[in-house]
Amino acid sequence: MDLSRTPEALDRTAPASVPFRTVLLSMVLLWGTYFFLISIRSFILDLDMQIEMAVRRGLVTIAGIGLTIALWALLRLVDRHALWVKIGAASLFAIPVAIGIGQINQFAFQDIQQELEQRFAEERGFRFDDQGNLLYDLPEGIRVEAPGPDGSGRPQVSESLIIAPAELREDSWKAVLEIALGRYFLLLAWASTYFALLAGVQARAAESREQQFRSAAKAAELRSLRYQVNPHFLFNTLNSLSALVMTGKADRAERMIQTISRFYRHSLADEPTSDVYLKDEFDLQRLYLDIEAVRFPERLSCVFDLPPELEKARVPGMILQPLVENSVKYAVSAVSRPITITVSAREEFDRLVVTVGDNGPGVPDAAKHGFGIGLANVRDRLEARFGADIGFSSTPVPGGYQTEIRIPLSRPAQH
Repeated sequence: MDLSRTPEALDRTAPASVPFRTVLLSMVLLWGTYFFLISIRSFILDLDMQIEMAVRRGLVTIAGIGLTIALWALLRLVDRHALWVKIGAASLFAIPVAIGIGQINQFAFQDIQQELEQRFAEERGFRFDDQGNLLYDLPEGIRVEAPGPDGSGRPQVSESLIIAPAELREDSWKAVLEIALGRYFLLLAWASTYFALLAGVQARAAESREQQFRSAAKAAELRSLRYQVNPHFLFNTLNSLSALVMTGKADRAERMIQTISRFYRHSLADEPTSDVYLKDEFDLQRLYLDIEAVRFPERLSCVFDLPPELEKARVPGMILQPLVENSVKYAVSAVSRPITITVSAREEFDRLVVTVGDNGPGVPDAAKHGFGIGLANVRDRLEARFGADIGFSSTPVPGGYQTEIRIPLSRPAQH
């Protein structure tokens, strides 16, 4: 029995997750789009130092992918939670990641920013002092009053005019937060994409688990129906064996025991839910009729008709057993004249047709209940195995009784 197919084992399968390759591809596409759009914007605006800026923009993009991987690692913690938990986690976890990207962006472009400011100052006659203030030197003879450096507020005569004061620490943080705000919504857009991918994977996993549960349930049904056959057969054969022993027919009893041994060795060799070759199924029924022939040496004869091209056709194991048993019980046992049981197979329109018949008296009304149990077992097994795509009929025919099975013809693949 395959324990990995049981409902308990299926329920313990690992939770569905988006493959890392897919996650990484989504990040590369997102940040690659960012890189492309910002580069196009820079080209359209004809900004200076395009190559240097593109290099640094590429470094920021790589860093953004790395930090988005960190965000993904955090979001995986809530993969199995409700949607509102995922949204809250994404909104919270994206904040430090966005700030980190903003700081990296600020650091990467800091030297270029300074160089561009220096060019701007030189082109317009400005200069920077030691504190980083942008100054304009007044023409000779012109003076202005400015607050003193001691902060007292007393005016001081100066020959330079401050155009832009030096950037303070809080100004630097404002720039970082401004960049981080844009990256924050970029990260939320990626998180939405990730949750959509995750929902798709989880839906496919749920569908797969449902199909596995259906398969496990069907296997359990097939196994249950198959196991119904064995006790019934064993009960009949033990009764027959007891009758032989009680009547002193030791040789025939010994022969019957040997044949029963071969029968069970043959029938138990296969997994209860698996299909077998039609030739093996015919051989199994031949063994069973050999057992019954010990009880009815003068009254039972059998005919097997299996075309060579159908020997490898696949059928459920022991599917013919209840039909052959019925023929023995309600035909051979019921009369004192010779009875022939015929088991045959043929192909019709790409379907396998198997027939079990006899030239007995049919089924007495008093025996129809027990007779129908075997037929119901066969029909249920066929429907569990093939669904509605079967044909099954059991009816009296001129000169006897016949049961016919029609199922899809399945042969092993040709190599």
